[in-house]
Amino acid sequence: MSGETGARTGLRNLCELVNEWDDLDAAVLIVLHRPWAAVSHLREVLQRSSRMPVSIAGEGQSLRPGCVYIGEPDNHLTMISSAHGSLTFDPARIHGNRTVDLLFRSLAVFGAPHVIGIVLEGSLDDGSRGLAAIHDAGGCTMVITPSAGPPGMPQNAIHYDGPIDVIGDIPTIARAVEAAVS
Repeated sequence: MSGETGARTGLRNLCELVNEWDDLDAAVLIVLHRPWAAVSHLREVLQRSSRMPVSIAGEGQSLRPGCVYIGEPDNHLTMISSAHGSLTFDPARIHGNRTVDLLFRSLAVFGAPHVIGIVLEGSLDDGSRGLAAIHDAGGCTMVITPSAGPPGMPQNAIHYDGPIDVIGDIPTIARAVEAAVS
């Protein structure tokens, strides 16, 4: 799967997932690989699918349950405490295709054991190491059922390290998240 195809599939997965929730008693933090030099419309696209408000996180912002947060392509979303987000400015692209791992590792440090990491469709193996960190910290791990074709993020996460708590389609993952946070 090419990076561009993986990103489109990942975006479709994200839209389907946020559409499943009317109101969730948890803050939802989303990372999606996007071109760094292009204007991003991710907030608007997700908002069309979500009944929860979607916003671009600000540095040190207090994260509220029932809200969806994203970063910008060159400002990666991470956690700096159990209830506050942070942005890692990365104009030199040091984190490259490791932005999901960056978020997941911060969640493992500041949110576990009350954190859920979810890997959806995408190419490469970003998210695998961070999902293992969440698992090791006592959090819950979920992966979308891998599609046929070349290995991508779901397959790599499943085979990386540690058991995955839930492997399923979008409705299965959405219900598992609702059950975990209720």
